[in-house]
Amino acid sequence: MELIRWSTMYLRERGFNDARLTVELLLAHVLSCRRIDLYLQFEKPLTEEELASFKSLLLRRLKHEPVQYILGEAHFMGFSFTVEPGVLIPRPETEILVEEALKYLSDVPTENPRALDVCTGSGNIAIALAKMSRKKIQVDALDVSREALRIAARNVEKHAVSEQVQLIHADIMDDEVASLLDAPYDLIVSNPPYIPASEITQLEPEIQLYEPLSALNGGEDGMRYISRIVNLTHELLLPQGMLIFEVGHNEADKALTACENEGLLNVHIVKDYSGIERVVIASRK
Repeated sequence: MELIRWSTMYLRERGFNDARLTVELLLAHVLSCRRIDLYLQFEKPLTEEELASFKSLLLRRLKHEPVQYILGEAHFMGFSFTVEPGVLIPRPETEILVEEALKYLSDVPTENPRALDVCTGSGNIAIALAKMSRKKIQVDALDVSREALRIAARNVEKHAVSEQVQLIHADIMDDEVASLLDAPYDLIVSNPPYIPASEITQLEPEIQLYEPLSALNGGEDGMRYISRIVNLTHELLLPQGMLIFEVGHNEADKALTACENEGLLNVHIVKDYSGIERVVIASRK
């Protein structure tokens, strides 16, 4: 299809990575078909309305709006999640956090483990745990953003896990947050804001211009939320309970030290697919 070829070249000339994939995703969205169907119907011409719709989406991408926001969905752990600018787009590296959590849950003695997901965003971590755990897990999913919780509620309904995932509007930085939660839990998971404030302006435009900065900004050293979560461990975790959270580039050692200073045990780090130390795991005494 000439439109695919031309649009791909247009994006590539302007420095966009994965130009062809982007074009195929946008066009398949306009035509309500699978990407492979674009080539099975290679000679089918677009209507004027379809062409206008595709050009509109392409212009949004040219302004660096993430494809996931344009399409209104992102894929995570094999599931489709509704995403809008009010929540972070789920990343592949966060799947490692879920995989480690599922390993832990499989060994928990109880058949009805309870987990807390701090800074739940779209709800992708909480929902993936509810869908994939072999046990009847209950997850309290906390976020300070009402907009994020609105989107998370759509995903909870979409994946039919309302009996397992409870959304809670609360600020983990609030002194009284523990009293709002049904603690203690078997597991705490979190992908918190962890980008140092000084690095926000260095982020690629897709992130800096469109994703919610409140879900990115981890304070001066990136450790503001991580330190808070670690400090609350003894209030929120059962003895032998597990804490699993994501960290940014070059933050793993600081997070490891914070865990050890809090008296947590078995502290270790798991690298992501790029070899970056990405997930910190620790257990309570």
